[in-house]
Amino acid sequence: MQHSSSSPSLGPGGLNIADSFFNSIQHAVPPSPTKRHTKISVIGTGNVGMAIAQTILTQDLVDELALVDAIPDKLRGEMLDLQHAAAFLPRTKIVASVDYSVTCSSDLCIVTAGARQIAGESRLNLLHRNVALFRKIIPPLAQYAPDSILLIVSNPVDVLTYVAWKLSGFSSNRVIGSGTNLDSSRFRFLIADHLVVSAQDVEAYIIGEHGDSSVALWSSISVGGVPILSFLESQQIAYEKETLENIHKEVINSAYEVIQLKGYTSWAVGYSVASLARSILRDQRRIHPISVLAKGFHGINGGDVFLSLPALLGRSGVLGVTNVHITEEEAVRLQSFAKTLLELQSQLGV
Repeated sequence: MQHSSSSPSLGPGGLNIADSFFNSIQHAVPPSPTKRHTKISVIGTGNVGMAIAQTILTQDLVDELALVDAIPDKLRGEMLDLQHAAAFLPRTKIVASVDYSVTCSSDLCIVTAGARQIAGESRLNLLHRNVALFRKIIPPLAQYAPDSILLIVSNPVDVLTYVAWKLSGFSSNRVIGSGTNLDSSRFRFLIADHLVVSAQDVEAYIIGEHGDSSVALWSSISVGGVPILSFLESQQIAYEKETLENIHKEVINSAYEVIQLKGYTSWAVGYSVASLARSILRDQRRIHPISVLAKGFHGINGGDVFLSLPALLGRSGVLGVTNVHITEEEAVRLQSFAKTLLELQSQLGV
C-alpha cells in the first residue's frame, strides 16, 4: 500500500484535468536548483510517531513525509487523516507504506516503533524483543536511505541508539537518540516556573540516561546569561541543595505522571523531536542534549556506549560534543551509568 497526496485527475478521454485547468502556461518553470527537496520518514505510527509527524507538518520542515508501520489499516487511516488537513497546512507530499522502500532518499529517519512492556516482564527481556524488532527496521532503512541520519526515539533510547548504530553500519555522527532533549525542556520549564521567567530564557541541561539515572548539571544553569548558582553565592543568598534535587526528581517523575494521567506521553515528545529535525535539516548548528557516542568524554573509556551529552547538530548530524563543565560527582555518576549500559549491551549479541 502506498498513496501520495497528489494523484492526477483524469477527465473524459483521459485528459488530465490539471493540464486543462492550467493550459495558459505553455512552459512550466522547473524547480529552483537551489531548493533542496527534503524528506523525513517516521517509522511507527503510534501516539508518539503521529505527534512527531503532526508537529513536523505544522512547522513546515519538509517537502515529503513518509510513514511506515506494520499495521496496514491504521497506517492508511493515519495517512488519510493527515492528507485531509492539506488545506490548512504547508504543502507537503504525504506517503505511507508497510514497505520500507517508501523511505527511499530520506534525509532523516525517525524511529519510534517499539515493543510494549508486558506486566511482570523484565527490562532485559523487553530490550531483547526491541532488539529483534530493530533487526527488521534498521537494515532496510540503511538500504533505502543510505545517506540519511537515524534519530531513535524508541525506549530504552540509549541502548537502542547503540543497537541502531551497530545494525546500520553508519558513522556515529549520523546515528543519534532523542536522549534527554525533552528531560532538559522539562528541567527548564520547572526552573522558569520557580523563578517566574520564560523557559526560553533559561539554559539548563539534563545529561546521561534518559531515565531515573539522569544527571542534572546545576552549574550549567543560567537565566538571561547569568549563572544562577554563582549569582546566589556572590549575593550570599542561601539555597538548599534539597530544593535543587526536588526539581530534578520532578523532572524524572513528570513523564510517569503524564503516563498515569493520560496513558502515554506524546505532544512534548513531538515538539522535542521536531526541534532536533529542524536543527539538522536547516543546518542550524544548535546545541541539544542528545544520545551520542560518548566514549572518550568525561572519563568514559570502557567501550562504545551512547548517552546524552550537549551536542552541536547540523546537516551532517553530530558536528561536535560541547566541552561542558561537570563536577567530579557528576562525572562519577555518568561513568557508573556507562558501565551499566556496557554490561547490558554485552548480553544483546549485537
